[in-house]
Amino acid sequence: MPAYQRVLLKLSGEALMGEQKFGVDPAVANSIAGEVADIQRKGIQTAIVIGGGNIFRGMAASAKGMDRSTADYMGMLATVMNALALQDALEQLNVTTRVLTAIEMRAVAEPFIRRRAIRHLEKGRVVVFAAGTGNPYFTTDTAAALRAMEIKADVILKGTKVDGIYTADPMLHPDATRFETISYLNVLERGLKVMDTTAISLCMDNKLPIVIFNLRKPGNLTRAVLGEPVGSLVTA
Repeated sequence: MPAYQRVLLKLSGEALMGEQKFGVDPAVANSIAGEVADIQRKGIQTAIVIGGGNIFRGMAASAKGMDRSTADYMGMLATVMNALALQDALEQLNVTTRVLTAIEMRAVAEPFIRRRAIRHLEKGRVVVFAAGTGNPYFTTDTAAALRAMEIKADVILKGTKVDGIYTADPMLHPDATRFETISYLNVLERGLKVMDTTAISLCMDNKLPIVIFNLRKPGNLTRAVLGEPVGSLVTA
């Protein structure tokens, strides 16, 4: 029996890169789509927010002198490209998918309307939210938290390269230990790079749990949805 009925999966743009330097690796997109298709067939209502870091990083460009708002809008457009790639991979597996964007571009996607998004989920469609919140200065992590609240998701599942939250970066510190569960406040106080502080605060205010897990391990997404101990749980 699934632990959650409606989930929001947060993916970084880098998740679609595979071993490439940038862009989308179709094989990786297909593998992620396969995982999503598995939970969708179990009757889990699934929404996805995807980043754009594999194509364009707004923060990096603004650090090099580009206007922050302009750089962020370019980053939002990158997330739309990723959303379309993911939609294509899902539809090849016969999973009906809708891309909803915070910036209107009707030729490729529907505009984000909260009630319409919920209706799609109720009809068993996978919904991919693109273009972040539609506002500069907000990350796709914050967009994930915001959309999760709006659609009344039971949990945010954040797929990463590591199997949870550690006391330090496990790539750099082999002796770092993993948290099974951790409170929102603890994440903020320790400055752990789980999601940005705005996203964590938003989840804390609305008591929305976050599961950080390794997306690269096949079957992990299904295990997370079933409530098995996979990764780290951020909760009150």
